[in-house]
Amino acid sequence: MAVPITSIKKQQLTEEQLKEQKLDNLKQLLSDHEEAVNQVFTIMAELNDIGALEAATKLLEAKEEVAHVALGQLTRKPVTNIINNLMGVAGALTELNPETTTKLIEGLNAGVDEANKALESDEKVSAFKLVKMLNDPDVNRALNFGVHFLKGLGKGLKE
Repeated sequence: MAVPITSIKKQQLTEEQLKEQKLDNLKQLLSDHEEAVNQVFTIMAELNDIGALEAATKLLEAKEEVAHVALGQLTRKPVTNIINNLMGVAGALTELNPETTTKLIEGLNAGVDEANKALESDEKVSAFKLVKMLNDPDVNRALNFGVHFLKGLGKGLKE
């Protein structure tokens, strides 16, 4: 009768065998993706021809100086003002109701169209005609919106 197996010895590869195995895997990978490898080398050759690889190398070598200059530029007062303003505008935009904003923009577009038509007609507006226009529901709606907008703006400026 056979003797039972009581221990299993795992085969340890030598460093040379590991290198050989990695090289075989790399050869297989290269042969499987020959077209992609050729494209990568073509791109690298083009980048080298235009000097982009050399520029990237120099940039990496001078990374500390570049980071120092970039941080110096980003911390300038005009740049920080722009960043703060953008953050303020983004915060304000998140507060707005998208439906109201869309309606307002559509109204602005319609208003610009009407204003262009009026410019083309070169018609004069008399005081009497201006008072008569107040009876127009569209004009009255816009005036009502404008007056209440100014009221809200004033309240906001007071706080």
